[in-house]
Amino acid sequence: MHTKSRKRWAYFFIGPQLIGLLAFSAIPLISAFVLSFMEWDGFGQREFVGLSNYIEQFNNESFRIALINTAYYTVMVVPGTILFALLVALALNKVRGKEIYRVFFFMPVVTSAVSIGVIWMWLLNGDFGLINQLLAYLDISGPQWLVNSNLVLPSIAALSIWWGLGTNMVIFLAGLQGISKSYYEAAEMDGANSFQKFWHITRPMLSPTTFFIMIMAIISSFQVFDQAYVMTSGGPGKASYTLVYHVYDLAFDRFTFGASSAAAMILFVIILIFTLVQFIFSRKWVHYEDGGK
Repeated sequence: MHTKSRKRWAYFFIGPQLIGLLAFSAIPLISAFVLSFMEWDGFGQREFVGLSNYIEQFNNESFRIALINTAYYTVMVVPGTILFALLVALALNKVRGKEIYRVFFFMPVVTSAVSIGVIWMWLLNGDFGLINQLLAYLDISGPQWLVNSNLVLPSIAALSIWWGLGTNMVIFLAGLQGISKSYYEAAEMDGANSFQKFWHITRPMLSPTTFFIMIMAIISSFQVFDQAYVMTSGGPGKASYTLVYHVYDLAFDRFTFGASSAAAMILFVIILIFTLVQFIFSRKWVHYEDGGK
């Protein structure tokens, strides 16, 4: 096949992805960036206001509350996501019929956010929810999970960890199955026990997989919206008011699209900084089989 013909076929196959990237990511991102310097209610004339929208957001109490809530949520979700997904993957990696278990664990991932939210609203209902009913059998008075301002974010975090367990477990399983058995056989010959094999073989060999899951979990946590919107509407008060909820509130409740775009750009920069920092520090703890080359 000629080089030109091969290039045409290459562009033919990557074309849909490029079009989708431009239409749904690049162009909206550029449009939001431009709009963040303007004042617009979605209907009238756009007015250039410079950095006013950004200054307003940094002085906005709702934005600060949303930032604190989102950071708190991320601190809870990211370690929990990695820990539980790894534990389940380690357990399933040594059992027969792991394909069947994989399907069961993955089923919540393909369920809609609204359905998941409604089910967990019932589970966490303080009056007749299943969780409190089970606690009542143990003579424990269950709290108001979604009404108590101290418990609402941990409750949503627990839902998110459970919801994403299937995806992260599958990724960890793929990483575990990619580790050569020869490493474990050599360690057994040297008298290593199960913990030593995990710590000196599994853990470093899984570090690229762990790094990938951590990055995706951080990005996903900073973008949390569905759970808070469906289950609590950002309440009680603003106890579950997140950054993306703040962006939504500014745009579709207050019709201040310029301020909403500015908040979205700040969120984009925060996620970008966290991602870059993780990439920099990953050089110290992420180990590749080829020596990191």
